[in-house]
Amino acid sequence: MLAKKNDFNLLFSTRLVRLFCYGFLSVVLALYLAQTGMSEQLIGLLFSLTLMGDAGISLWLTTSADRFGRKQTLIAGALLMIGAGFVFIATRNPVLLMMAAIIGVISPSGNEIGPFLSVEQASLSQLTPDSRRTQTFAWYNLVGSFSTAIGALAGGWLSQTLQSNGISALESYRSVLMGYAGGGVVLLVLFLFLSEAIEVPKNTEITKNRKIIGLHRSRNIVFKLSALFSLDAFAGGLVVQSLMAFWFQRRFGVDPGIIGSIFFGANILAGISALLAGRIAKKIGLINTMVFTHIPSNILLILVPLMPTLPLAITMLLLRFSISQMDVPTRQSYTMAVVAPDERSAASGVTSIARSVGAAISPSLTGVFLSIPALLSLPFILSGGLKIVYDLLLYRSFREMKPPEEE
Repeated sequence: MLAKKNDFNLLFSTRLVRLFCYGFLSVVLALYLAQTGMSEQLIGLLFSLTLMGDAGISLWLTTSADRFGRKQTLIAGALLMIGAGFVFIATRNPVLLMMAAIIGVISPSGNEIGPFLSVEQASLSQLTPDSRRTQTFAWYNLVGSFSTAIGALAGGWLSQTLQSNGISALESYRSVLMGYAGGGVVLLVLFLFLSEAIEVPKNTEITKNRKIIGLHRSRNIVFKLSALFSLDAFAGGLVVQSLMAFWFQRRFGVDPGIIGSIFFGANILAGISALLAGRIAKKIGLINTMVFTHIPSNILLILVPLMPTLPLAITMLLLRFSISQMDVPTRQSYTMAVVAPDERSAASGVTSIARSVGAAISPSLTGVFLSIPALLSLPFILSGGLKIVYDLLLYRSFREMKPPEEE
């Protein structure tokens, strides 16, 4: 029991550290790459390659995590994060940066990337009873959103403060990258303290029945969810946080510190919305919560670029974030609920990889849109519209399939 409690606390701690690093980096990453001489199109391509590389590496790690070991998989992810951070610090060469983005762990969105989320979700599901699973994921996402918010605030204001004191923009952004790599070292140390309690219980009969990438009886469900999640992620990839930060600077001339403050508020609201999701799901169900909160948030996303002034655009963005993340803990909980215990790492991995693949193409499209003044606002409108299509398809496909606690 003590080992489980320690593991539970460690997994929340690693989520906190990791999402702080992602938020810390996301506000300045596109600005940093622009300072190295990259064009908007090349920045978008690099972000796409980042997500493609994440899909491949994470698929390999997460689908074998239950056999290879969840702890070892998390440690491998931390090493990839450290390596990518140091390469981005050390070179301006676009080819080397792209190689590091493909192989390593760099988050252009401020959201989860790498094998961490899938393995941690599976581990938390094992440590938590069904009745508390959704609320556990809600708190897990709250910690992540708050940490991302603080990281975005810190990254934006650190770079602006350094620039105000005579440091070049490039060097100020490089300081943020140093902090990102340091966070990977902290993650590595924390993962070393995890116990055997997070590993999947040995079950020879079930293990023999596995056929495809760690899945057996839930394979069709996972593939159908993956296809839908891929559509949602493609839409989300059009407006990753780094590119939104770039859009705010291009559209309204906003300083990095102000951009960091905007996303600090946005991620705080996102965290609160994730926490409320657990309570709403108890009353109306996981699928209903995912769909009926997501559609209004996407309408608000479409409205952001239509606002004529910065205050109005910020208002729409903050309103959107205040309900946008209610589908996240419910989506994670639902996926864990409808698969067998020994499929959880693989199921979470496959659905996460599907999201990474879906999101991999869209940043390169946004890079093109941002380079054309007439299309500057198109990513927001296209993203919101596609996400609404995803919501309707998800409801039609899964409204009759209930998790155990709703049966």
